[in-house]
Amino acid sequence: MGERWKNRPDGSNWGSFGPDDQQGRMNLVTAERRRRAAAEVREGIAFCLSLPLDKPGGSVLNANRRPPCFHPVMRGSEIYFNLALECTDPRLTDVGSDEAVTLYDQYSTHWDGFAHKGSLFDADADGTPERVFYNGFQIVDPATGEGMAGKVGATNVSVATMAETCVQGRGVLVDLRHHLGDGRTEVGYELLRRIMEADQVTIEEGDFLCLHTGLGQLIMQQAGKPDASLRTACAVLDGRDPRLLEWISESGIAAIAADNLAVERSSTLGADPGPHLDPHGRGPGLPLHEHCLFKLGVHLGELWYLTRLAEWLRVHRRSRFFLTAPPLRLPGAAGAPATPVGTV
Repeated sequence: MGERWKNRPDGSNWGSFGPDDQQGRMNLVTAERRRRAAAEVREGIAFCLSLPLDKPGGSVLNANRRPPCFHPVMRGSEIYFNLALECTDPRLTDVGSDEAVTLYDQYSTHWDGFAHKGSLFDADADGTPERVFYNGFQIVDPATGEGMAGKVGATNVSVATMAETCVQGRGVLVDLRHHLGDGRTEVGYELLRRIMEADQVTIEEGDFLCLHTGLGQLIMQQAGKPDASLRTACAVLDGRDPRLLEWISESGIAAIAADNLAVERSSTLGADPGPHLDPHGRGPGLPLHEHCLFKLGVHLGELWYLTRLAEWLRVHRRSRFFLTAPPLRLPGAAGAPATPVGTV
């Protein structure tokens, strides 16, 4: 711990799970908590909580990300797709297919790993801020600036470490859409508290907080041809509310997932709110990301599909379910697609 950092950010939990921890608050999802979470399965009904990975479609929500792109895999001179293998051996009756895909890891339903957002912070107390991430890790070689695969690929705190925890536990859904509709609403602590009280939702240490805003349903309705209305639709958390950030710290939640982009309000989603400035006139553009990914080790899930589960839970007057949601175990990735499953 002393070798990697001497200062830790205010309000962070660096070192709390050990000097070399890269799992953050996933450490709170213990075997006993996982066993209790499994008791939420009463009907045996499972819900797919992922969008199709070619959704939302286009680049309306983020101009820097693109839908999946398929590429052929060759067998000799033949494209290995719907290929009758008798062309290589007349005795064979097999017809085979394979493909390669260029995939933007955070285009559709995904988890943010800790390498997704760090901060300029003077962790080594030398008077100069450096690029550091959760628990003081750097994700490139400080001497060369090289990552795991040249200019990219995190050498530490990649999302593969999250995958190793298996990401199974109790999901707790807060149905923001039911109370707020599909218009843009910034949700701070007081509004979130009132909605949770109205629906008798309680959160315990080690739970996964899932926020149903309805944006996933709007994405599905636009069928891969989204328009700009998605950018300012549905609820987002107000990451500039200090009481909300404090509640996230105090609650002990293991992770937060939402069916919108970014979980919090963002310059990507409409008018730029500007950075969250400190007394020196500098600060993060995404303060909830900084608080969760950088300071606390709380993963963020984005662009999930929660509407069908939310409707079922409301009809049955429940808010809890068993969640299984590992990301792809891709070493070096800052984020990764997931196909979460909620079982009731």
